[in-house]
Amino acid sequence: MSRPPTAAQRRVIEAADPVTGRLRGTEAQLAALVKRGLAFRHPRPPHEHFLTRAGHRLREAVPEAPQESAQPGPDAGVFAARVGGEEEPPADGPARLREVHSAWQGLLELRRMTNPGGAADRPCGWERAHLVRAAALALEAAGHPPASGSADGYRVRATPQPEAVAVYAPDKEHLAACAATLERAGWQAGEYTEPRTRVRYLLASPRRV
Repeated sequence: MSRPPTAAQRRVIEAADPVTGRLRGTEAQLAALVKRGLAFRHPRPPHEHFLTRAGHRLREAVPEAPQESAQPGPDAGVFAARVGGEEEPPADGPARLREVHSAWQGLLELRRMTNPGGAADRPCGWERAHLVRAAALALEAAGHPPASGSADGYRVRATPQPEAVAVYAPDKEHLAACAATLERAGWQAGEYTEPRTRVRYLLASPRRV
């Protein structure tokens, strides 16, 4: 069994881009992470290094630095797309818009660098491993409002089905708009009705071709 990463290597992993997994570090640190199977070097220039799935799992298991106990707040930790219904959502405003835009552009770049043929029109491996976050990012980046407090909006939830998420919206028009956005982002989405509640929802999954 390989030795765990050193403290310096863990800092490199923890500092990876939360969406793309792009790494920054010394050549020795990056080479060591590749050797451990926690990172890979992209074959095309500029030969950036990215976390593998094992690296992502380790990164998510790395405990975050302690925050001030009285101020956990929405700004603690790394960027996360709004899935809808959060108890402490991040503040709206220009800073949030910039974060979402940057995350979406980073995800498109990850698609180009990891999908066969550099295809950016369909989801990549990271999205398939983080279905709820990926679908939520597509919706938030397109300007759909997430559910928050008393305000209606979309909600993205995991499902028992492999590679599928459920998306709820306040009404038929919003649901159709969410479906159109996801389809443009490389997902396939169909409308269904919950048998008990009769609530309409989308079942969405990443398109493969």
